[in-house]
Amino acid sequence: MQKITILIHCKDQKGIIAAVTTFIAKVEGNITYIDQHVDVEQNVFFMRLECEFTNQGSNIENIKEEFSKTIAADFDMSWDLYNQEQKPKMALFVSKYDHCLFDILGRYSADELGVEIPMIISNHNDLRSIAERFDIPFHYVPFTKDNKEEGEARQIELLKRYQINFIVLARYMQIVTPKVISLYENKIINIHHSFLPAFPGAKPYHSAFKRGVKIIGATSHYVTEELDEGPIIEQDIARVSHIHSVEDFIMKGRDLERIVLARAIKLHAERKTMVYSNKTVVFS
Repeated sequence: MQKITILIHCKDQKGIIAAVTTFIAKVEGNITYIDQHVDVEQNVFFMRLECEFTNQGSNIENIKEEFSKTIAADFDMSWDLYNQEQKPKMALFVSKYDHCLFDILGRYSADELGVEIPMIISNHNDLRSIAERFDIPFHYVPFTKDNKEEGEARQIELLKRYQINFIVLARYMQIVTPKVISLYENKIINIHHSFLPAFPGAKPYHSAFKRGVKIIGATSHYVTEELDEGPIIEQDIARVSHIHSVEDFIMKGRDLERIVLARAIKLHAERKTMVYSNKTVVFS
């Protein structure tokens, strides 16, 4: 049995759902999930559809070509078709913080994320032992203001060698270069605390503690050239009060970072996110 996911967005117009579902029936597919959303302000239609083919003679490439020439052309669609059996290849970028890395690799070992992790890149050697523990190739790529071009070239060479589909910055404490971002547009996921822009700097939890905040949070988003301004994928919060210490703030924040980043990875890997106008449509 072959299973595919189709993501579609185009100008909103009559007959899109009927045309797509009729096409799937015509090629002997069985729809197992379908959802749609219309952005009324921008007049944009979004759809996510899953279907399966029990006919062993079904040729996905032929179906893809026919869909492109007929339905997609008729409605001027932007669309992607994915084979659900092919897990996307995810690269991890890390620095010295290990909490997100341990969480991701633990979930990966338990087969919770639906991805392959062919390699890990870091600008420090501190977390090499963790990669070795999980038997994942670890590549130390120094990255400073003095060697950015060499570091960027090495990163790109590794990403191409391992045929990486998307990147996760698991507390990678360097700014990704515009060239890497352009190669992986809407395919680089970052995680950070949600205190920005109110509490910038190296110790945001300390600043928030002094201010007496009552809510802390974490945000996962796609990376763009505008630092920490990319389309948001997932967020969560935890309440705090006067009884909590700075250490409590940091611990709760790291817990949120783990959870929110794992959710974002899973949503992306399952092709449940669509980006437009620096926002996301996230399907259930």
